[in-house]
Amino acid sequence: MIRKYLPLVWGALFRKKTRTVFTLLSLTAAFLLLGLLQAVNALFSGGADFLGANRLIVQARTSFTQPLPMRMLPQIEGIRGVEAIGHSQFFGGQYQDERAGFPQFAVGPQRLRDTYPEWVMPEDQWRAFVSTQDGAIVGRILANRYGWEVGDIVPLNSFIWTKADGSRVWEWRVVGIFDGRDDKWAEQAQLMYLNYGQFDEARGAGARGLAGVFVVRVADPLDSARVAAEIDARFANSADETKSQNEADFQLGFLRQFGDIGFIMNAISGAVFFTILILTGFTMSQAVRERIPELAVLKCLGFTDRTVLWLVLAEALLLCTLGAGLGMALASVVTAWLPPEFPPLQPNLRVWVFVAVAVVVLSAAVGLPPALRAMRLKIVDALAGR
Repeated sequence: MIRKYLPLVWGALFRKKTRTVFTLLSLTAAFLLLGLLQAVNALFSGGADFLGANRLIVQARTSFTQPLPMRMLPQIEGIRGVEAIGHSQFFGGQYQDERAGFPQFAVGPQRLRDTYPEWVMPEDQWRAFVSTQDGAIVGRILANRYGWEVGDIVPLNSFIWTKADGSRVWEWRVVGIFDGRDDKWAEQAQLMYLNYGQFDEARGAGARGLAGVFVVRVADPLDSARVAAEIDARFANSADETKSQNEADFQLGFLRQFGDIGFIMNAISGAVFFTILILTGFTMSQAVRERIPELAVLKCLGFTDRTVLWLVLAEALLLCTLGAGLGMALASVVTAWLPPEFPPLQPNLRVWVFVAVAVVVLSAAVGLPPALRAMRLKIVDALAGR
């Protein structure tokens, strides 16, 4: 059935080649933008899905930028259900002249290994990280990007932390290169961990003994809510009140500090969809209006009203599908050619489903009005030009 009517639909679509080509170019650009926007939205909304449900992040109740004293660590460690606990402090270092660098965190080496078993690294490199006070370990992707090897010295200019002597340049010795235990975690191996020993000893006296957040590994994921509540209750009404939440919620909350990314992306996508709706709707209405005598001839030849309706709808669907296909193909090419320092941005299955639904809705919206007009067309009036 489709093969039978496809030449007729194709011929009708390209009856005015110039107009159709320019409409396709507009649709391609619109769906390129739509695909990129939804890829960003999928990255931000689903970027934390892989994180463990058995890990809690304990931050200061007021803000994650407010540090917590290290003396809290043994108190949290003593709560029933806590399997391991670590601490992490964002370093904020700039490498060479890069403005958008990579994240670095000062951590306790052994505690990092206990709380993040998803990171894998040779045993001798774990031992070197523990014993080397100025040691650092880097993710496999990061090491490949900069060509780092074990033994290299990496200078970082911190825009947050100053040494006791006033310098902001810190030198770190690469003692290990870690990877993820599976493909999902391997994609995240784009950060650097620094030995907390040198970091805490070298910074100003007023900042020593502080951690940014505590990372708590819970023995039973189903017990996470109780453990979080007990941690917060233990420090309630103190100078160091806490807010404990699972790791995925913490990551999403951090991203929302920059605004509701999902709402922004969806709002722009809505504006793009409305624009292509107006553009394509005008094109389809004009195309059908110009072919009224031809549609009347089709009815004279025995085409039913319903067949004419579906022919016009098929034309709208073909136009939108071609534009969407070209736009998404370009979006895939653009994301594949992004520089390596960019996040792993790709139109995933969720984005393709979103675009497919958009094509169907758009095709119905722009094709149904002219299709209904064609279906209700009276042969006598059409041939008479009325």
